[in-house]
Amino acid sequence: MNNPVDPTTTEAWSDLKTLKDALVPDLRGWFEADPKRADEFTFDVADLHVDLSKNLINEDILDALVRLADEVGVAGRRDAMFTGERINVTENRSVLHTALRLPADAELVVEGQDVVADVHAVLNEMFAFADKVRSGEWKGVTGKPISTVVNIGIGGSDLGPVMVYEALLPYKQEGLTCRFVSNIDPSDVAEKVADLDPTTTLFIVASKTFTTLETLTNARMARDWLLGRLVEVGAIEDTDDARRAAIAKHFVAVSTALDKVAAFGIDPANAFGFWDWVGGRYSVDSAVGLPVAIAVGPQGFQDFLAGFHAVDEHFRTVAPERNVPLLMGLINVWYVNFFQAHSHAVLPYAQYLHRFPAYLQQLTMESNGKSVRWDGAPVTTETGEIFWGEPGTNGQHAFYQLIHQGTRLIPADFIAVANPAHPIEDGGTDVHGLFLANFFAQTAALAFGKTADEVRAEGTPEAIVPARVFAGNRPTTSILANELTPSVVGQLIALYEHITFVEGVVWGLDSFDQWGVELGKKLALEIAPAVFGDVEALAKQDASTQALVSWYLNHRG
Repeated sequence: MNNPVDPTTTEAWSDLKTLKDALVPDLRGWFEADPKRADEFTFDVADLHVDLSKNLINEDILDALVRLADEVGVAGRRDAMFTGERINVTENRSVLHTALRLPADAELVVEGQDVVADVHAVLNEMFAFADKVRSGEWKGVTGKPISTVVNIGIGGSDLGPVMVYEALLPYKQEGLTCRFVSNIDPSDVAEKVADLDPTTTLFIVASKTFTTLETLTNARMARDWLLGRLVEVGAIEDTDDARRAAIAKHFVAVSTALDKVAAFGIDPANAFGFWDWVGGRYSVDSAVGLPVAIAVGPQGFQDFLAGFHAVDEHFRTVAPERNVPLLMGLINVWYVNFFQAHSHAVLPYAQYLHRFPAYLQQLTMESNGKSVRWDGAPVTTETGEIFWGEPGTNGQHAFYQLIHQGTRLIPADFIAVANPAHPIEDGGTDVHGLFLANFFAQTAALAFGKTADEVRAEGTPEAIVPARVFAGNRPTTSILANELTPSVVGQLIALYEHITFVEGVVWGLDSFDQWGVELGKKLALEIAPAVFGDVEALAKQDASTQALVSWYLNHRG
């Protein structure tokens, strides 16, 4: 794999600096001068309608950004990813989440392995199992069908499945619900199982290596709860054989460590695998998505995968000047490196997407929160963005004040659908229409603001005119879809995956490792003995940690 190109040494970067220095943002004036601006900067990718016109860009800026992508080699690295080259250099792995959504008749052989055949073999196993649970063929130890699936995972094994499950609630099978446990705080498990019937509950333990501390701790707590409750209600006898039989009926795994799965008590035949070329934050379309497949069914999951693939093909084949993930990624670079924008808001005007910003936090910040390039050299630019957000209109009554009138530039992506799952009227008024009026109004207000003369024309006292002026020129991207279908959810995820990829290539990052996650986990294991009273372990800690642990030990009831 070639070394990254320092973007600051490119001709395009120099041109962008010149363009930025000369730029006087005036979205109001730009729209008045060019009635076709909205059409010129609006693009379609699969079922997504993407309006980039309210960004601080013009044709010259977009041209320079596209040239930047060419000069740093985005297309070559993209093609290397799709064909299975080991672009995750620090872990010496391929990056093939795009292979998870290839159709069965596609061809992809990587290092002698038929990747498509492997992926579809696991999908077929998942779908067969999902059908058994959905039909009631899969029964608990007392012969009752499953009504609640509890997914136990963390990071990508939690954020992806719970986000997609929540997004697709209108598509889930009636009488079948999913819950998700991730936090090692024992309250998480306790609350999630408190009102469940153990005889109709199925646990999915998602851990590739079956060694993840949080996941395995929660899995053991769930196992203890299940067995204790089954004995308590008289569903099983208090014997080792009965307990083993119960675990086999009420636990399955998403893992490739079959020996550890078996040691836990799960039948290895009920373990669904994935591969080291699937990063956790890119894994919801793998076996990690098993709870989603159970909830929405195999056909719904196949539609979900088809949505991913449609955006993959767009990113892989469409010309740069109309390539939506490429343009959105480059525009983000424009804001981060030339406007010093440190954060990026994602504002879904769709309640079912309420977990989407949290999902993107891992995808983007774990991928591009790096300060060294993939060749080990320090980065030459600022990197990464703090992604955050809440559903509209909740955010309007919370943090939009900062976006509208604060001193920081915060680019924002607004996401909405034309047709809601629940078309409800209030006194004859289409509630969704009212909701979307806020969507359209907010992007207009952020772009065009409100001048002092407009405020005065409303009869506002002069003394408070400044407080009611909106500067405008706050950039937004609007993403619209017809409905929030399984396919559209897949499209949205793939869109941001590739946006993240583009940014990473420009900055020279390995966007697919996450060594920053590992240090805290390692230290936690080293500090744990001190927390449990080991005096020698406590003495090895720094003074602050010693004091904090001592305070905890003195106050623990």
